[in-house]
Amino acid sequence: MQLKIMPKKKHLSAGRVPLVLFLCQMIGALDVPLDPKLLDDLVQPPTITQQSPKDYIIDPRENIVIQCEAKGKPPPSFSWTRNGTHFDIDKDPLVTMKPGSGTLVINIITEGKAETYEGVYQCTARNERGAAISNNIVVRPSRSPLWTKERLEPITLRNGQSLVLPCRPPIGLPPAIIFWMDNSFQRLPQSERVSQGLNGDLYFSNVLPEDTREDYICYARFNHTQTIQQKQPISLKVISAKPSKERPPTFLTPEGNESLKEELRGNVLSLECIAEGLPTPIIYWIKEDGTLPVNRTFYRNFKKTLQITQVTEADSGNYQCIAKNPLGAVHHTIAVTVKAAPYWIAAPQNLVLSPGENGTLICRANGNPKPRIAWLTNGVPIEIAPDDPSRKIDGDTIIFSNVQERLSAVYQCNASNEYGYLLANAFVNVLAEPPRILTSANILYQVIANRPAFLDCAFFGSPLPAIEWFKGTKGSALHEDIYVLHDNGTLEIPVAQKDSTGTYTCVARNKLGMAKNEVHLEIKDPTRIIKQPEHAVVQRGSRVSFDCKLKHDPTLVPTVMWLKDHGELPNEERFSIDKDHLVVTDVSDDDGGTYTCTANTTLDSVSASAVLRVVAPTPTPAPIYDVPNPPFDLELTNQLDDSVQLTWTPGDDNNSPITKFIIEYEDAMHEAGVWHHQAEVSGTQTTAQLKLSPYVNYSFRVMAENNIGRSLPSEASEQYLTKAAEPDQNPTAVEGLGTEPDNLVITWKPLNGFESNGPGLQYKVSWRQKDGDDEWTSVVVANVSKYIVSGTPTFVPYLIKVQSLNDVGFAPEPAVVMGHSGEDLPMVAPGNVRVNVVNSTLAEVHWDPVPLKSIRGHLQGYRIYYWKVQSSSKRNRRHIEKKILTFQGSKTHGMLPGLQPYSHYFLNVRVVNGKGEGPASSDRGFHTPEGVPSAPSSLKIVNPTLDSLTLEWDPPSHPNGILTEYTLKYQPINSTHELGPLVDLKIPANKTRWTLKNLNFSTRYKFYFYAQTSVGSGSQITEEAITTVDEAMASRQVDIATQGWFIGLMCAVALLILILLIVCFVRRNKGGKYPVKEKEDAHADPEIQPMKEDDGTFGEYSDAEDHKPLKKGSRTPSDRTVEKENSDDSLVDYGEGVNGQFNEDGSFIGQYSGKKEKEPAEGNESSEAPSPVNAMNSFV
Repeated sequence: MQLKIMPKKKHLSAGRVPLVLFLCQMIGALDVPLDPKLLDDLVQPPTITQQSPKDYIIDPRENIVIQCEAKGKPPPSFSWTRNGTHFDIDKDPLVTMKPGSGTLVINIITEGKAETYEGVYQCTARNERGAAISNNIVVRPSRSPLWTKERLEPITLRNGQSLVLPCRPPIGLPPAIIFWMDNSFQRLPQSERVSQGLNGDLYFSNVLPEDTREDYICYARFNHTQTIQQKQPISLKVISAKPSKERPPTFLTPEGNESLKEELRGNVLSLECIAEGLPTPIIYWIKEDGTLPVNRTFYRNFKKTLQITQVTEADSGNYQCIAKNPLGAVHHTIAVTVKAAPYWIAAPQNLVLSPGENGTLICRANGNPKPRIAWLTNGVPIEIAPDDPSRKIDGDTIIFSNVQERLSAVYQCNASNEYGYLLANAFVNVLAEPPRILTSANILYQVIANRPAFLDCAFFGSPLPAIEWFKGTKGSALHEDIYVLHDNGTLEIPVAQKDSTGTYTCVARNKLGMAKNEVHLEIKDPTRIIKQPEHAVVQRGSRVSFDCKLKHDPTLVPTVMWLKDHGELPNEERFSIDKDHLVVTDVSDDDGGTYTCTANTTLDSVSASAVLRVVAPTPTPAPIYDVPNPPFDLELTNQLDDSVQLTWTPGDDNNSPITKFIIEYEDAMHEAGVWHHQAEVSGTQTTAQLKLSPYVNYSFRVMAENNIGRSLPSEASEQYLTKAAEPDQNPTAVEGLGTEPDNLVITWKPLNGFESNGPGLQYKVSWRQKDGDDEWTSVVVANVSKYIVSGTPTFVPYLIKVQSLNDVGFAPEPAVVMGHSGEDLPMVAPGNVRVNVVNSTLAEVHWDPVPLKSIRGHLQGYRIYYWKVQSSSKRNRRHIEKKILTFQGSKTHGMLPGLQPYSHYFLNVRVVNGKGEGPASSDRGFHTPEGVPSAPSSLKIVNPTLDSLTLEWDPPSHPNGILTEYTLKYQPINSTHELGPLVDLKIPANKTRWTLKNLNFSTRYKFYFYAQTSVGSGSQITEEAITTVDEAMASRQVDIATQGWFIGLMCAVALLILILLIVCFVRRNKGGKYPVKEKEDAHADPEIQPMKEDDGTFGEYSDAEDHKPLKKGSRTPSDRTVEKENSDDSLVDYGEGVNGQFNEDGSFIGQYSGKKEKEPAEGNESSEAPSPVNAMNSFV
């Protein structure tokens, strides 16, 4: 039995989506989901997920990174071997391993040499379930050695002799790219006569006097290190006194009549034959007893090289190259044998079993010769590994029977032959797990009646659990007569009915236990349109209505949308929608179309459509005004070579006079069916003299136009063919631009057929070097728009002209334009690179320009690559992605903005042309000075108490230097948000926590916090916090207004004041005069107003102005004194007196409204009796 894992899927409504089958699969390297909810305790052996290539060539100028990533549970630990022995990375300070990874980083930038770490490395990832191993990773530094010094004698040959100029480049790693150039860094032109071989030598089938030069130089470019090495120049002199005698071909390479070639399967097979002879031989290729593969065969180097891509064993055989010239032919046969490094037929796959089960690991590979299969377990050859009675090895297969949980391991299969090897890890994981159901409990599925329902039951277990479904609490198991039980646990009800509603239970069982889960199913009525919109035909300007009445499940709320021609309705007031109708008023022609009513619920959707056709209302008789009728009866007269006379008869003008006639022509020879504008004449003319072009088969038609519009065209006239003539114009848009370093592509916009003026249109293309004395080279090409000149020097200005001609003659002399042959990469790096650090974030770079000849193309500018290597505040170095700035034109300096302060940078400069970048200058390092830091990453206030707050912070993410200290400023904030005095505090730079003491309780404080370097202060971060409240004091500050005794007290005081008011009112209204009354009348205090007779109220007691209290002293006697015996009747002791309470008899002896500060006395008075109204206002 094979363990199957049923992945959990996101729940979707079963009525709206199709079944998503979670197909059971054997667990592979990526198939075991490490979902904490599902598999918290599921262990898994290691699996290598990423590793460096087997043949790993490194750049000796950069740190060495050897990758090894693996996954497993528990997470694996990593170890390495080097050259077959344990590699102890702890003993080498330059070697580190990335955390949580097996990847090695060897720091050779600061110190050390790449050659020291050359060797064969292998990574092992191990946990309690086994060990996986990587390939053998052969680490080698790239090399770009110099040419050995040699003295090259000048070569002198006669015209026509053959020649081989040897290159013999130094052996580098990887091999160099070879090319030949002169002292001016121009590629030497190659052709069928002169070409470079696969070995880098330059072959001349025969030499010519123009081959004489002193600077044949072979260059070797090592791309890995971006360096170019140069051989000593070779001097060649060709004596042109008497040419050599013509001769048949012989091969310069390969030698003899036969040779052998061996290639590996999947590679590119390259076969080469280069011959000498006079005249220059032509090379042909055939395969004996076979044909060359059509889509994989390519010819290079003027057919001297045959290439076949993705070679297979079927490409083995004899290949013959034939060199021919007029004096004879020569043959060479190359016997090709295709070998094959091992390749997989069936790589072993991870295997997960439950205890007691059986399984197999299969490892099958092929190759030529047949590879040998070797098995390992946990990285150890299986022959010397601990014995396991449950496994049996049968060649390329391991058979497991009655496995036990302790026997989990990682097995390695190694398939190897003399051309390479394959290594695959496959684990055997023995698990015993009771069933688990992954689908969430109590999911509600809603489905429309008569549609299928799908109830999910994703599960997991080892051995594979058996799944059963039940309906209801006491129902029997559901069988496949009316249900479909899917392998992934899903229950399908093909046609859900109303009686399908209910609770369904999924039960998963294996020998280790049982698990179950309940889901619920509801069946809903479908949504239907019971009154659909009907097709309508209405007159323009009238009104139309469309119906759309629905019937739906009462628990579903439909959304109705109207569409016109599958788009939104026009946003106009004429369109109105109510519950069941769409109404369109004042219908116009644009309103015609298809109207669709769509009703959507969360489970289903229905729609219905109707077509509206708008017709014109019944017309009323009126004069007919219309465009003219077409002219007719066209006739051609006075037919000459360059002109013809056209006459016609006008049609009816339909009550609007004709204003003009438009004449068009058709060229039936070049553009049949296409009509062009020829001329316009006034509406009073019926004849026109038309100018004609040569070699055109003319037809004419005429249209009439009035104020209403233009008529239909007339019938076409008879055809008239004009005589041919030479072209009267040349092509336009002539350009010359090379696409390769050794070509010149000349392009132009060709003439159209009408402009050709005759048959046999061709172009004479001419070119010559602008700065040379060469004659024009010309070629006549067909009616095309491009010609490629091959074998040109690199980036040389050319003069170009393109002239039209046909069978009659040539066009006028064309204009001369200038172009350039193809560009090549620049050869020289900018020199004398200097860096001036302006400030902590800005640096200025200067460099010397490269020689113009070395640019070999259009100078586009200079490009600076710069990267931060080391932060001066950290000791470790790590490579960071390089940044690029390009400076256009011939600038020799530029600014690098946005640098990080207190950092170490490297940069180099390269020149850029249209082909690309040249070599980089030497890396130039520089330091940026310290700057101000960024704001602290965070600031938190924790553990508030009555009088203290604790601040915690994280240092700035960009310190930009060495932090010297932190500055903390804080100040209190009162209830009106006013800020108190500011306190300034300095904190050492090594602190990340600080406690402030002796603060005020229940007070809000605002904090300002920033870091400092020696340069200055950084950005600040702010925060606010509050100290806590004293619980004892808070308990005393109870809301007095909610206390019962206070409510009773207030009622008593209010009753007392009311009685006093009544007494005062009665005394003022008695008839007799009292001494006090007399004194009041005599002194007539202006602040005391008499009682208003109309409403019986006191003028001073009016509350019209916000219940203002009486003015001070308004009710005191006129002599401004208060007798002691009368003070017992006043409220001075009640409202503003000392603390007290009510006695048991109800007399007031205490405070009820809080203390009041004593006011300074006015005049001679020592106290003031408040009026009753003042006492009342004290309660408001």
